Amino acid sequence: MTRNGQRLVLLIDDEPAQRRLVATLASRGGWRTVFATDSEMAIATLGTQDGMQLDAILLDHSAPDGDATALIAELRDRRPALPILMLTANGSVAHAVAAMRAGATDFLVKPLAPDRVLAALEAAVAGTAAGELRPLTEKIPALLAFDEIVGSSPDFRAALAIAAKAARARVAVLVEGESGVGKAVVAEAIHAASPRAKKPMITINCAAMPANLIESELFGHEMGAFTGAFERKIGRFHDADGGTVFLDEIGDMPLEAQAKLLHLLHTGEVQPIGGRQSREVDVRVIAATNQRLLDEVEAGRFREDLYYRLNAVQVTIPPLRERTGDIPALARHLLARIAEQPGLRPLGITDAALTLLVHYDWPGNVRQLQNALFRAAVLCEGAALTEEDFPQIAALGNRQRGPATVAAGGGGVTLFRPDGNLRALDEIEADVIRLAIGHYRGRMTEVARRLGIGRSTLYRKLSDLGIDNAA
Repeated sequence: MTRNGQRLVLLIDDEPAQRRLVATLASRGGWRTVFATDSEMAIATLGTQDGMQLDAILLDHSAPDGDATALIAELRDRRPALPILMLTANGSVAHAVAAMRAGATDFLVKPLAPDRVLAALEAAVAGTAAGELRPLTEKIPALLAFDEIVGSSPDFRAALAIAAKAARARVAVLVEGESGVGKAVVAEAIHAASPRAKKPMITINCAAMPANLIESELFGHEMGAFTGAFERKIGRFHDADGGTVFLDEIGDMPLEAQAKLLHLLHTGEVQPIGGRQSREVDVRVIAATNQRLLDEVEAGRFREDLYYRLNAVQVTIPPLRERTGDIPALARHLLARIAEQPGLRPLGITDAALTLLVHYDWPGNVRQLQNALFRAAVLCEGAALTEEDFPQIAALGNRQRGPATVAAGGGGVTLFRPDGNLRALDEIEADVIRLAIGHYRGRMTEVARRLGIGRSTLYRKLSDLGIDNAA
């Protein structure tokens, strides 16, 4: 950090335009950028006055003078504690694995979103999410049906049951939940279970798109509609005709675009910027937000009429800290998916490591758990992950929990009410059945066998306890 309190980052990149862009993005978060165009200049910079005050390094994967992973290894050898973040146009897992094994701290895919650059720099310096790569949902295909989504906590299964019912309808769906809880996974499951499943689902991240471009991206434009519109552009709603558009982080959509989206939802018509005629499209909209959208309405940043139009069905995904009983089964499931990626292998995980994960708060939710497992799997040399493979999680300290949850083989059932009294037996029994349905992915014959009851008895209990077997 420089004397005036400004943090300092070294960018190793030979493209002037890219250097200007990164410096501008970093400056928004109070960072000053120094530059190196090649490996030799980067190593030399470490010995300068600025180099001795560096807080982080950003390295372009397409370094012009050799192997980027070799440069990472040399930088790590010379400055072991300095965070190194790789920039690349290729978001493949293979690149992530190679970068991490060489010593990279994080991995950013171009084009760079401002919030992602600043978040990665802050996390790298603060150590609160040290070593987490770009969300694996962007690298590992996560298309899951409802019965494949792991989780047995009552609130989570109730949310999935609402989503499963909404999938068969034509209405818009609003998915709310903190960053990383799996809103995109739920949106994909809704689309896959809908009559539109054979048509595309197109995802737009409203937070990652410049405000002046989002209308053009969504609705299209005619040639000459504005400065720089050199050719006609077809919008994403037109591309998704017959399918679904998933608007992630809808709370960040500009008010002008909100008005056009409301018109589309009312009329089914898209009017490109500069166009005189509307085009009729048949599109289902699923929106997601990590904000409480009603608060945005009250603050005047989101249209009230659009909120109620989008909120025909609301699905609220609970944070991972509220369903810690799901963590063991979720960790094993994620490890199995990670093992399918290039350069990785199947790994077990010890009970001690699972206990460590269960007692952590997971502010980044399932995404953070996934990234922590990915980093551990890449660096693990044994046959199973242990506590030692999660040094960042251990360093942050475990949350202290009371004896209200009894864990058993990867699940959890709450026995006590908040006032300290035991819950009613039928409530506990309902939770055990939901846990079993989630654990055995809805295979009801297996659920009944493992619970030691017949299928008819199981279905009678589902009816008596008011449990939807989608939950």
